[in-house]
Amino acid sequence: MRLVIARCQVDYVGRLTAHLPMAQRLLMVKADGSVLVHSDGGSYKPLNWMSPPCWLTEEEGLWTVQNKGGEKLIISIEEVQHDSKHELGVDPGLIKDGVEAHLQELLAEHVITLGEGWTLVRREFPTAIGPVDLMCRDSDGISVAVEIKRRGEIDGVEQLTRYLELLNRDPLLAPVKGVFAAQQIKPQARTLAEDRGIRCVVLDYDALRGMESDEFRLF
Repeated sequence: MRLVIARCQVDYVGRLTAHLPMAQRLLMVKADGSVLVHSDGGSYKPLNWMSPPCWLTEEEGLWTVQNKGGEKLIISIEEVQHDSKHELGVDPGLIKDGVEAHLQELLAEHVITLGEGWTLVRREFPTAIGPVDLMCRDSDGISVAVEIKRRGEIDGVEQLTRYLELLNRDPLLAPVKGVFAAQQIKPQARTLAEDRGIRCVVLDYDALRGMESDEFRLF
């Protein structure tokens, strides 16, 4: 991971435009290629960012980050106070809390909740950047990656987006659609998901718990 503290101006050019005037900020370049711009207050979330796959080009006083869709994050740097790189190693991943883990288990048992004719391929489907909660096939036989959260926020949508970008590079799986499932989904997360073609599903935990499991049933 690379950490840069710099006085900079940031412009995002794409489906929308956004401008951050000149100020001191933290620029974070992660090993997966993502670039994030943070301030020292207001929120733990970045002010702006570019998710992988994307490419960073550095010139004197100018960073240009571009993704395959042609969107750009343009960072004009006036002064650099700090620039360092750190090797974090392999992260063991997030250990889900009891409710979230149980939601995954219940939805795997009752995947038909997501649609008639749906089937489960595998729980914790492995990828190079972590496991997808559920890999399913819909009634048309199309692969669907399902990310499950107790509270659906923008971070979860970004996580699923990264999985989908990676999975869709596999010709044996592509095309892979996405479903973002949670007990509650924040409006901003729903807007971002729908903009990226990801279907949102609100889960009723109590209803799922009350469904009779047909696992191990003989008839």
